[in-house]
Amino acid sequence: MVARIVKHFNPEKVILFGSRARGDAGPDSDVDLLVVMRHEGNSREVRLAIRKLLADIPIAKDVFVTTPEEFAWRQRVVGTLEHPAAEEGKVLYARPGEGDPSGQRMGH
Repeated sequence: MVARIVKHFNPEKVILFGSRARGDAGPDSDVDLLVVMRHEGNSREVRLAIRKLLADIPIAKDVFVTTPEEFAWRQRVVGTLEHPAAEEGKVLYARPGEGDPSGQRMGH
């Protein structure tokens, strides 16, 4: 999934968050991905394009899109999607120079 997103959308980061990142996923748990990228148009349109790209992969998934600027401030706001992604997420991909792609938790 991540390789396709990177190839077609050139994101700055792809972050796994939620139960799969925490390690407490059950058999019916979905994959939660936050894609941090600059884009034309609104995030909803980009999100739909990514979901379409991944539609043939038989895994339940939720894909969310945010800009680097939105992520920078929203990750500090409790109640936003970006907050748990930053606190418990694992960076699956980071463009060189954009952060730690080691898979370590991003939280404090």
